[in-house]
Amino acid sequence: MPPEEKRKRQGLEPLFKWLALIMDEFVRVPGTNFRFGLDPLLGLIPGIGDTSSALVSGFALIQALRLGVPKVLLARMALNILVNEVIGIIPGVGDAFSFWFKSNARNYEIIKNHRLGSTTPSRSDWLFVIGVLVVLFCIVCAGIAISFLILGALARMLFSH
Repeated sequence: MPPEEKRKRQGLEPLFKWLALIMDEFVRVPGTNFRFGLDPLLGLIPGIGDTSSALVSGFALIQALRLGVPKVLLARMALNILVNEVIGIIPGVGDAFSFWFKSNARNYEIIKNHRLGSTTPSRSDWLFVIGVLVVLFCIVCAGIAISFLILGALARMLFSH
């Protein structure tokens, strides 16, 4: 493998480590080993919180594809993001789930435990990741729509006399 390719691939692990730290493990609850990051906190913002978390995770997935991570690992990483997003759109339950699930930390473990090969991404790799991102986009849009419907119903209940 050429040295510049090796350097590029070695840059992937720090990206995922940083993402896992910021999004899933930035704050430690005093007196415990429990850690959390921005992901569950952003999830508390109706509509845009889960969307922003999914966008950040989707960006990392694209970087992994660009650097030759095999499809099977991309699938596991995408599944982590999708599970976090699908459960995350459920008010209350999804927020609590995000504190526990930590999809970015799980994806960092996948990258850390895998030695990157020398294959460049193929057309089918790109189609796979684009398909996953389209599904993720649809789920995010559905979550936003549901959030606004619930907020609208609550507003009508509170302000209609």
